[in-house]
Amino acid sequence: MASQFDAYAAGYDAALNRGLSLSGESKGYFAAERVRWVARCLANLGARPARVLDFGCGTGGTSPELVHQLGADRVVGVDPSHESLDEARRTHTDPRLEFRQIEELRSSGPFDLAYCNGVFHHIDPGERLTVLAAIRRSLTGTGHFAFWENNPWNPATRLVMSRIPFDRDAKLISPPRARDLLVQAGFRVVRTDFLFLFPRLLAALRPLELKLTRLPAGAQYLVLCQKREC
Repeated sequence: MASQFDAYAAGYDAALNRGLSLSGESKGYFAAERVRWVARCLANLGARPARVLDFGCGTGGTSPELVHQLGADRVVGVDPSHESLDEARRTHTDPRLEFRQIEELRSSGPFDLAYCNGVFHHIDPGERLTVLAAIRRSLTGTGHFAFWENNPWNPATRLVMSRIPFDRDAKLISPPRARDLLVQAGFRVVRTDFLFLFPRLLAALRPLELKLTRLPAGAQYLVLCQKREC
């Protein structure tokens, strides 16, 4: 995985935006909306994460959103791609942001919240539980995990991914399988939401999404869970 994304680091945003152009939106729109939804969910739980892990941060596009929308004091992004981390450090200079090699995860915590988006479809299925366990260990005793993935039940999602070179061979995870993996790894599932149902062409309908988040039709889904003491 690291060498693949090293090759795409400089052109990652352009490649991703070419795929996402079918929706009429850019990667920045989706990054902001994902974090906005997580912030809303956590606020409803009375949780305010001060230290946040951006797992699989890539070139760091989401990390500033985690600072500004969650009010985090510190966000640490970790990734296996050296080139992507170098790009993140060049682009994002807020002192509240830090970008580290994924091998430094153990020494970087503890975190109140772990966040990831579209990471686990790039991880070999046989290694997913091991990676989830490492994320769980990085959390405080009551820490939350916001697990975002692409919805394999949405045809538009599959079409967009087919247009993105580094997503074409991804092994998508169904929402029930994601929940099962998270429970096996020692998490308690709090909620599952499906977002991004309407493209920009139908943006006038987006307010309806607030009432349709349990409908398994959105382009992406969130499994929000909490560390369970074992």
